[in-house]
Amino acid sequence: MFKNFLLKTVLLSLVLVGCSADTGYQLIDGSSHSFNNDQGKYTLVNYWAEWCQPCRVEVPELNELAAEHADQLTVLAVNFDNEQGPELLAQLQKIGIQFPSLALDPRAKWGLERPNVLPETLIINSEGELVHRLIGPQTLESLMAFIAE
Repeated sequence: MFKNFLLKTVLLSLVLVGCSADTGYQLIDGSSHSFNNDQGKYTLVNYWAEWCQPCRVEVPELNELAAEHADQLTVLAVNFDNEQGPELLAQLQKIGIQFPSLALDPRAKWGLERPNVLPETLIINSEGELVHRLIGPQTLESLMAFIAE
């Protein structure tokens, strides 16, 4: 009986350890992204929707940020309406998002509720900690200022 209890305890511990680690969040292209990284890079998670005009305004800034500062940060998109599959791909193309998109919303990692206002951008440090929560459209300059802090 004690061996059975011990075995269950060890197995449960292994499961919990596996759940606590940031093993990566799936991107829609099938690859994954870990918010805990050893490269010292920030991650920006941008929440958008096709119907959100301010989201459309900031997309070129985010595309430029992702392209020009890939050595410092990763920009990821999250669709507010939880679109998936061909509909999500069509919306990404229509709005012009050129950076990777997460398959699922990672907000639970930081204990955050669904945003009330769009766009919203989360800035995550290389340890996977939420360091800024930005509401409204951002510019390349405003985002770089937060990262430089």
